[in-house]
Amino acid sequence: MQPNEPSHPKTLGIAAAATAAGWATGCRQSSDVPPKAPVRASVPDTLPTYSPPSDMINLGLIGCGERGWTLWEWSKVLYDARVVAMCDVNAERLNDFRKEPGGEKTIPYRDYHEMLDNKDIDAVLVAVPDHWHALMTIQACQAGKDVYVEKPLATTIAEGRAAVDAARKYDRVVQIGTQQRSWEHYEKAVELIRSGRLGEISEVKAWDNEDLLYPGFGCPPDSDPPPGLNWDLWLGPSPKVPYNINRYKYHAWFFDYGGAWQLDWAVHHYDIVHWALDVKAPVAAVASGGNFCFEKYNHDYPDTFSGVLQYPPGPVAKKGFLLQYTFRGGCRREQRCNAKCFFGTEASMILDRAGYTITPKRGKGKPESFRTEGRNHLGVFVKHVRDRTRPLADVEQGHYASMPGHLLNIAWRVGRKIHYDPEQEQIVGDPEANALVGKAYRPPWTLDV
Repeated sequence: MQPNEPSHPKTLGIAAAATAAGWATGCRQSSDVPPKAPVRASVPDTLPTYSPPSDMINLGLIGCGERGWTLWEWSKVLYDARVVAMCDVNAERLNDFRKEPGGEKTIPYRDYHEMLDNKDIDAVLVAVPDHWHALMTIQACQAGKDVYVEKPLATTIAEGRAAVDAARKYDRVVQIGTQQRSWEHYEKAVELIRSGRLGEISEVKAWDNEDLLYPGFGCPPDSDPPPGLNWDLWLGPSPKVPYNINRYKYHAWFFDYGGAWQLDWAVHHYDIVHWALDVKAPVAAVASGGNFCFEKYNHDYPDTFSGVLQYPPGPVAKKGFLLQYTFRGGCRREQRCNAKCFFGTEASMILDRAGYTITPKRGKGKPESFRTEGRNHLGVFVKHVRDRTRPLADVEQGHYASMPGHLLNIAWRVGRKIHYDPEQEQIVGDPEANALVGKAYRPPWTLDV
């Protein structure tokens, strides 16, 4: 459902290339500089001409921020797919994208609904703030589009399940942006762990240590949004609040829009742990955290966070295991600052994007390491779209990979240990905590599958 505001007229038949000159340029990372020219109200339904015109998968990119730039770069090396349309509620970002070589050929949209209405677009790339991930995925599936959606899949467990249901109901290919699934050394690490190379695993520790955020984001006052930003549409299903630059730039640190590092980045860790140990979800969670290093702030989540998840027995960890996650925002290790370690009775394995290192127990041999470069995760998605097959980083895997972060955040917010039923996807015996499994949408937005 669209918000109650005037929609952009859909005057059709205007060539996208002919409108490029009417767009101003700006600073790539800025969200506060107004555009130098007004944004067009009308959009064409015809696609720019490419060669070859047939057998190409047409992609629409929703979200022209930092992650959108990454997907745009990945798309440039694909021979069988092309980004033909771009959408952002911030005119400055959209203008800047279309300044890039090839960007001037794309169709610009300010409202993603109009992009979904374009029948010539086969799939969309969702690279927007987290509070939009599930809803855009669902609506894209309903529009007959396949979806590449950035992680985490949703801001609540209930939203994630709705996105999975939509993908299945409308028979769409939906891949999560957990690109580690497309790296060879992660695949090899999973094979080794499943083979029993580490022995019996009882614990996994994962961590993200960063100092790039220090001393924090400050506490700027609310203000008017920049002229080129549709703030109401940016908020979408979230509560109506005044514009604040921190809410916009650091949205993942607010309850209404994200889940901080323990969800937004740690999904990468949880996904690999689930894959390696062949499990879906934990059964209990407890967490603690506070603001111990940042200066005065106006965000919701803590700058220092630790939590422990308990998993039931599975095919690999036959007695169950603990997963401990830690984030700290004021101290970064020189090496392996975003990593995880699997502890087994025969050996341990540290695994991250730099590769893996297996260290046998004392007297059992020498450490060994292995590393590869990742494959183009967007290219993997395009292949599955073409073959109509379910990707390894399927939407349901993304749902399960988001679940630990959701549960840790819920446990931290209520201040106690919680117990979880993975089959019912409900928190047991704690109505206050269970209320955070889902959330209300601001009218007129609804979560309809």
